[in-house]
Amino acid sequence: MFIYLNALFVGLLILANILGVKLFSVGGYVLPAAVIVYVVTYLITDVIGEVYGKEAAKKTVQAGFFTQVIALIFIFVAIQLPAAPFFQSQAEFETILGGSFRVMLASLVSYVASQNFDVFIFHRLKKKHGEQKLWLRNNLSTMSSQLIDTVVFITIAFAGTMPTAALLGMIATQYVFKFLVAAVDTPIAYLLVKAAKRDKQSFHLAESMK
Repeated sequence: MFIYLNALFVGLLILANILGVKLFSVGGYVLPAAVIVYVVTYLITDVIGEVYGKEAAKKTVQAGFFTQVIALIFIFVAIQLPAAPFFQSQAEFETILGGSFRVMLASLVSYVASQNFDVFIFHRLKKKHGEQKLWLRNNLSTMSSQLIDTVVFITIAFAGTMPTAALLGMIATQYVFKFLVAAVDTPIAYLLVKAAKRDKQSFHLAESMK
């Protein structure tokens, strides 16, 4: 199951970068569509850390970073390729996949800072509580790292382009949404941890019988 969790983590990261250009409105509050995907990545690293250890979680975060960089390089190359005469959507293609360098930089910086902080806090609490209180480390690590992610990303991406009040409002809105998602994903964390531990035990048993 470890490889599937890693694949899901990386896939969601790439998907979040693509969905980030879509904005949606809920109750008058505007959010990027990426938030519905990106928040799940913290759940995945928590599950990986709980079952496979801190180093495995750190390597997953590192793999996600390098994958994003490689994806951005290939997207840039694809945009620069000369469009076929009958391809009429070059401008739309660039708009959806191109983004701006500032937004891309903000995404990578906030990713590195928040994901590594999530792993650090999660395992600091795990060292203190052992196998107990998964709900506590899942929520505290995710909620605190999501705050870092939101503040860093929005500040780097939009500071100077809008009034400070609007910037703070955007930070507050996105963080509240992420906070609520983190608060309700604990049962999912327990289910995934249980499934991963069962899979891990089955793997070790199969290996010992060879």
